[in-house]
Amino acid sequence: MTRLFGTDGVRGLAGVDVTAELALGLAQSAAFVLGRDARGESRRATAVVARDPRVSGEFISAAVSAGLASAGVDVLDAGVIPTPAAAYLVADTGADFGVMVSASHNPAADNGIKFFAAGGRKLADEVEDAIEAAMSRPHAGTTGREVGRIRRFADAEDRYLVHLLGTLEGLRLDGLHVVLDCAHGAAAGISPDVFTDAGARVTVIGNDPDGFNINDGVGSTHLEPLAAAVLAHGADLGIAHDGDADRCLAVDATGAVVDGDRIMAILALSMSARGHLQQNTLVATVMSNLGLKLAMANNGIDVIETGVGDRYVLEALNAGGYSLGGEQSGHVIMSEHATTGDGILTGLHLAAEVKRTGRTLAELAACMTVYPQVLVNVRGVDRSKASSDEVLQQAVAQAEVVLGGRGRVLLRPSGTEPVVRVMVEAADEGQARQLADDLAAVVKHRLAV
Repeated sequence: MTRLFGTDGVRGLAGVDVTAELALGLAQSAAFVLGRDARGESRRATAVVARDPRVSGEFISAAVSAGLASAGVDVLDAGVIPTPAAAYLVADTGADFGVMVSASHNPAADNGIKFFAAGGRKLADEVEDAIEAAMSRPHAGTTGREVGRIRRFADAEDRYLVHLLGTLEGLRLDGLHVVLDCAHGAAAGISPDVFTDAGARVTVIGNDPDGFNINDGVGSTHLEPLAAAVLAHGADLGIAHDGDADRCLAVDATGAVVDGDRIMAILALSMSARGHLQQNTLVATVMSNLGLKLAMANNGIDVIETGVGDRYVLEALNAGGYSLGGEQSGHVIMSEHATTGDGILTGLHLAAEVKRTGRTLAELAACMTVYPQVLVNVRGVDRSKASSDEVLQQAVAQAEVVLGGRGRVLLRPSGTEPVVRVMVEAADEGQARQLADDLAAVVKHRLAV
């Protein structure tokens, strides 16, 4: 049986996969699993509920709130705010848990439901499994005074804004011109205010959400409009968010892209120099560019690798007490200030480093050399045999010999479909492409179904 929860909550086509009935049932089960400790005390559970601006979020969040209240949970309805804001507010209010209705960088037709435990932290797999299991059991409804109340969280944005500005510790962005791309998403209502209040001159694109245009040709998955706007306005840098604002990618004054790896490199070097990088260690996934690891090694910073997915980065950060980690895609986690990836926080501190050093973003990004990275998706194969086929493993070993320590090979089976991803990095792009194509051919032959 397929697990209901994926790597980042429950997600699918709104109205088909993610229905009002599913949202109601999930909420009632979550109230049972996440709120039972509070119900055992003298008070009842409280939950923060928020959403991004896609139109389906209106009925899904209403169903979530109804399910929680019917199970005796008081709801603080925060409305449209970023995912990291919802996580922060769970911790800030002392709520027992939180629910975010969003499909992140996905198209407007999709939506999703994800939960945060007390303190604004993502749920462990076993807790998600408990919620899913509880959906098959009947739950007694509440009556009279036991029914939960649904109240508008009137100062949700203000609390989050004050928190973000406080992380700058008094540093101002006066004199910087920043272009923000809010992806017609949850960042539109707050990111421009944060950067403006920090002193930056702000130009904004992608800030007119209508429920249907989220991530549509704008945001962190479509950087061309941001690069064009930076050049047109002569700005110092541009920051792009995704639909729920948990990602941050950037472009420099020339329009060149600064991806998550380079952002992490810039922040890691800054934090290390200022004594803020715990254990002088950065957490990154196996998909981060080899250039990031070499840049960190050259500056005496250790790198811990995890599997792909921000939840695995979070697990490593929490387990080791580290302060910075993230993904090439722009999920950057600054654990001193946030319990999840926060695109506004990341962009704010990236701009702050430009201001603090007086260097351009291009100059800061030059701290690491990006190795050409070629990715080939081989479809229609038996992904379960990728690590056990001896001929394939010998081909990988031979490719690594050819690279001679100046590159790397990564075979990664997809977790959801019959696909094996072949990634090769090398100093020479032609060599990387040739080795990736050769290995893809071996994968297709050896793992054919």
